[in-house]
Amino acid sequence: MIKDKFLNKQISADNAQEILKKLQFNEQGLIPAIAQDCNTGKVLMLAWMNQESIIKTIETNLATYFSRSRQNLWQKGLTSGNSQKIVNIFADCDYDCILLSVEQEGCACHTGSENCFFNKIF
Repeated sequence: MIKDKFLNKQISADNAQEILKKLQFNEQGLIPAIAQDCNTGKVLMLAWMNQESIIKTIETNLATYFSRSRQNLWQKGLTSGNSQKIVNIFADCDYDCILLSVEQEGCACHTGSENCFFNKIF
């Protein structure tokens, strides 16, 4: 099944399977995913992904996340038009967080802000 999903990608099916095995998902089967603008380096948002959303992201080349409140997948920008085209996907040193390098179309935050990090604490 995974082999079919990655036939036209820069990642082989075997490599994809190995990478998914390395990722450290939490008890709910989720992993935090940070979206970063590939051109500016700005951190845009944090969302959650499961194995299915990672596969969908690689298949479509568009960021697809898992909504914890709705308990389903959501493709960024499908309703808002504020999509994220994937440039690269990285895992951190422990494989317990991933970084999506994206080309952001429109704003990243559901509030209409450029990014989700605007509430200064300190």
